[in-house]
Amino acid sequence: MSPISPELEGKAAALESRLREAGRVIVAFSGGADSSYLALAAHRALGEGALAVTAISPSYPERHRKMAERVVEQIGIRHRFVTTAEMEREGYRANRSDRCYFCKTELFEVLGRLREEIGFDSVAYGLNADDRHDFRPGQRAAEEHHVLTPLVEVALSKAEIRELSRAAGLVTADLPASACLASRLPYGMEVTPERLRQVEEGEERLRGLGFRQVRLRHHAEIARVEIDPSELARALDPEMARQIVAAIKPLGFRFVALDLEGYRSGALNEVLWPLRTQGE
Repeated sequence: MSPISPELEGKAAALESRLREAGRVIVAFSGGADSSYLALAAHRALGEGALAVTAISPSYPERHRKMAERVVEQIGIRHRFVTTAEMEREGYRANRSDRCYFCKTELFEVLGRLREEIGFDSVAYGLNADDRHDFRPGQRAAEEHHVLTPLVEVALSKAEIRELSRAAGLVTADLPASACLASRLPYGMEVTPERLRQVEEGEERLRGLGFRQVRLRHHAEIARVEIDPSELARALDPEMARQIVAAIKPLGFRFVALDLEGYRSGALNEVLWPLRTQGE
């Protein structure tokens, strides 16, 4: 592995300095690549003054919980689970384009109460510099609740976070991108525990067939399967296609479709771009 550049070393040092300035910090910790590196930096900078907190709800996959437990054991950071109730928020269940705002509002309110309870100074979460160019309504909730975004403040991109994570030996360095299970439901389709369960189980079954980067997009009777383009040829093999159908259809879908464009992050946001660009 090539050495870390002086510029990237400078960003890593600036991140730890920023975290020390923030005092005792709760890190909103999902177990993904971004929040894992943020948790590592917070632990390095603050020791016992850093606490990683993972929210448990129907939208959080079991495999993510297991990864979070693995990461905190590797890092050595203090950790706890909390329960969030975004399913009780009408704005979240309605699943409009601002769904993430209601989810993050619930999360940051829970973490804010915890911060006050344990006498910590700040809450931070793992928004990275690249995310600022994507559609992120949850960021509005972060701003309203004065949640810190240290990775953005020091201009760390996703690729740089992965590079630093590899240098640190973090198990999340090359972890495939992921998101909450509700992101698999088209806007306007109500978020329900049953639909989230179908998505979670379906994606686990696809991974069980050997696919690494997958999404199961829930379109009522139709399961639209996205698989990384590098793996599409294998998915298109007639025998594998039969296995995919056999794995997914029993979950309650009438049809199983394979998206020929393959996996791409935020595919369900594609319907928003015409609306967002009108008048620009």
